[in-house]
Amino acid sequence: MAAANIVDSLDLHDIMHPIVFTQFDLITNSQYLLFLFLTSYTPPPLCFSPSDFPRCSPLLSSVSYNSFFLQSEICSQTHSRSLTMQSSMSLSLSLSSPLPTKANSSTHRSIRFCGLRKEALVSNLTHRHRAVPPQRIQRSRVQVSCASTSSSNGSSASVKGGFDYDLIIIGAGVGGHGAALHAVEKGLKTAIIEGDVVGGTCVNRGCVPSKALLAVSGRMRELHDEHHMKSLGLQVSTAGYDRQAVADHANNLASKIRSNLTNSMKALGVDILTGVGTIVGPQKVRYGKAGFPEQEVTARDIIIATGSTPFVPNGIEIDGKTVFTSDHALKMEWVPDWLAIVGSGYIGLEFSDVYTALGSEVTFIEALDQLMPGFDPEIGKLAQRILINPRKIDYHTGVFAKKITPAKDGKPVQIELIDAKTKEPTETIEVDAALIATGRAPFTKGLGLENINVATQRGFVPVDERMRVLDANGELVPHVYCIGDANGKLMLAHAASAQGISVVEQLTGRDHVLNHLSIPAACFTHPEISMVGLTEPQAREKGEKEGFEISVVKTSFKANTKALAENEGDGLAKMIYRPDTGEILGVHILGLHAADLIHEASNAIALGTKVQDIKFAVHAHPTLSEVLDELFKGTKIRYCVSPVTKSDIAIRLFTMTRHDTGHWMVISGIGPKAFVWHKFLREICRLTYCKLISLPISEAGN
Repeated sequence: MAAANIVDSLDLHDIMHPIVFTQFDLITNSQYLLFLFLTSYTPPPLCFSPSDFPRCSPLLSSVSYNSFFLQSEICSQTHSRSLTMQSSMSLSLSLSSPLPTKANSSTHRSIRFCGLRKEALVSNLTHRHRAVPPQRIQRSRVQVSCASTSSSNGSSASVKGGFDYDLIIIGAGVGGHGAALHAVEKGLKTAIIEGDVVGGTCVNRGCVPSKALLAVSGRMRELHDEHHMKSLGLQVSTAGYDRQAVADHANNLASKIRSNLTNSMKALGVDILTGVGTIVGPQKVRYGKAGFPEQEVTARDIIIATGSTPFVPNGIEIDGKTVFTSDHALKMEWVPDWLAIVGSGYIGLEFSDVYTALGSEVTFIEALDQLMPGFDPEIGKLAQRILINPRKIDYHTGVFAKKITPAKDGKPVQIELIDAKTKEPTETIEVDAALIATGRAPFTKGLGLENINVATQRGFVPVDERMRVLDANGELVPHVYCIGDANGKLMLAHAASAQGISVVEQLTGRDHVLNHLSIPAACFTHPEISMVGLTEPQAREKGEKEGFEISVVKTSFKANTKALAENEGDGLAKMIYRPDTGEILGVHILGLHAADLIHEASNAIALGTKVQDIKFAVHAHPTLSEVLDELFKGTKIRYCVSPVTKSDIAIRLFTMTRHDTGHWMVISGIGPKAFVWHKFLREICRLTYCKLISLPISEAGN
């Protein structure tokens, strides 16, 4: 609170009715203290599920009274709509009758309303502590605070502990850049160390220049599609391209984005330190480059964000001309007549789109039994029908490229194939060039991890769910974090940025765990492919293990007016969800602008929005967004509440506003200890002018 800017101070009783009661977990017999803040001027219903508490038990083991998360959902029967209240303000609650804790009972407690899930994560009071009855809660003060920001990289205040910086980030890629900007916004004095160029793989050798090439391939493919042009009433003469101009477009785009990233950090006061960073001890980093003296700097916290490099299997000889990786391909030094692409994932599929549009014939070499193994199987099959079969592409599946020899002495590139299972030789093929697209490997050598007792796992830095680095014994390494490709959790640029922001949130006192299942991915072919969450087989496996059913809803782009107007009706969208709760498990799209459409679904997963709520959202017509609208509206929810399991507490509270009186009606499903809960509920209703109706859970759910 010392660094916070107190902008307002409100009396709790002027705006809220605090209600406090104790819930008993019938399995562990521990006590949970739950605060319900009910507004007095417009009494909205507060929907929550106490059965979620047992699943939260690991979070509730702490003796101290920590932050909890709360989301209230406002439902209006009169207007038949649902609105979710979301707030990220930080509140400090000081009670004149303090709660007993292990620490000083007069300490301010931080409460944050994040609105990310429809459940209340509440703090635990161990069985040694008595519950505080409602009548003991006195008039309280709520202080609304905002974290102070600084455009001068925290230089206005000295770094605590005598460190040079609050935060040092090793690696200035997209992940490091995102973390640096967020850190400065939070008032941390920040430095970023880069041994190559700002922007990392994504900006210089990955997603940015590749999108420039894909923009060219998209235009070329459209201009060459005579049938498509005629259907729109257009006549186009033969289209051609200038290879060097295409390469320049990709290079210029990378330079522009790299400059933007550099300038944005300099403008905010981030210190950019040039050289290779090495951790030499706790909270100490050495950096430097060849020909210059090395320097050491200290920081309270360190983030590793060194990214990755192309992975090249053994037996493949890279010459950068006829056998090359994606790094070389982006330079577009030549366009071979016949190109073999080893690997049919995101990278291989995108480059097949580029090269076939520019006139190359492509042969895929895939170790698994099907192309595009990382995609949802149904989407993969449709993608093969749209993106592979009509084009000059053939493929070999279930084989390894045991040896690849570059072209020399007038001989073409030779690729020796072996069976992926038996390892027996199958055939040797000769092509003009070979692109190795077998994934990426973490770039973690030379980081000095041995100095902090960290052992990599297949090159990846081991971390926990909060990106905190783990040592060789599985213990947390204090003040060291790792984000992005270097930790291997999800090798996507925007995932690295999200992880960096999550770490900074933790460093500034706000606990944050990133839900990686809510992070979308996209393949920028023509048409595009995008996905978020689980594939259908993954969802079914999860359902079998955890005892719930899944449902799948699909819609075609042929049913979308905007897609038909563009003559781009080829495509499919599918959603996997739970019919009992409405939870979205995964969404997969193949079609026009799929990479843009996926974010409505990914945000719904991140915010915990259920399909029964989002199906009432309105989408502009005619737009491609209506593809998602059709998915949401096509869902069928079987239950209003989650089924009660043996470990759950058999209690459900549902509230609905009675607009005629302004009072509340509480419908409660009561399980064991019903008489105890009736007593609590009667007291709640007395304080909030509610009417209490007791029903079995099955009836309450209906």
